[in-house]
Amino acid sequence: MSPEALQQQVQLWQAAGETVVFTNGCFDILHYGHVDYLHKAAALGNRLVVALNTDASVSRLKGPHRPLQNQDSRSLVMAALGCVDALTLFDEETPLELIKTLKPDVLAKGADYSIDQIVGAKEVLARGGRVETVALSAGYSTTAIEQRIQGSK
Repeated sequence: MSPEALQQQVQLWQAAGETVVFTNGCFDILHYGHVDYLHKAAALGNRLVVALNTDASVSRLKGPHRPLQNQDSRSLVMAALGCVDALTLFDEETPLELIKTLKPDVLAKGADYSIDQIVGAKEVLARGGRVETVALSAGYSTTAIEQRIQGSK
């Protein structure tokens, strides 16, 4: 969804009394840890919105060898998850402008971040929303999978 269309959808959900949860990430190689995290984030409200980093954004964050899957592939896989209600892409370094536009009720991020490190936390809290850190499944990361694959060559 475009940010504009997603903004309208979020407003409709909120007008119907539903709690909208927002999270973001690269989600390069979708694995158990990601799916577990997304299910936990979705449980914080009625609707889960996921913002995916574009390919260019992933490369800036993770280095020129990433992403391993392009944004079209990552979007299709993410959209297929039953816990994801809406999906959009963002190209900026952070999703701050998207968070300001969408005005989610809950901002979710992995527990490897403290609330003061979470982009958009100040804005969500100022509107009366919640910021939640979600416990991560130990031992699961795209980087670890990538290293195992490279080690098997």
